[in-house]
Amino acid sequence: MDIMQMEFTAVDLQLFLDTHPDDQRALSDFRATSQALVQAKMSYESRYGPLLSYGFGMSPNAWRWVDEPWPWEINWKRS
Repeated sequence: MDIMQMEFTAVDLQLFLDTHPDDQRALSDFRATSQALVQAKMSYESRYGPLLSYGFGMSPNAWRWVDEPWPWEINWKRS
């Protein structure tokens, strides 16, 4: 859920910056959100496996993502 929220925020800020390219606060927020998003994805992938079956989700074992539970198979418990 946190990753989805950060992705939404990053896209929203990117769209805002398309029309307000000189807004330094929005640019700072975009950079901070982007860095937090990268860290959140790395943390998630180190714990649960790749988010994607291509591109950035590199698995040390070929096709390991096939053996992992699908998101709807995980019993999510938020603290």
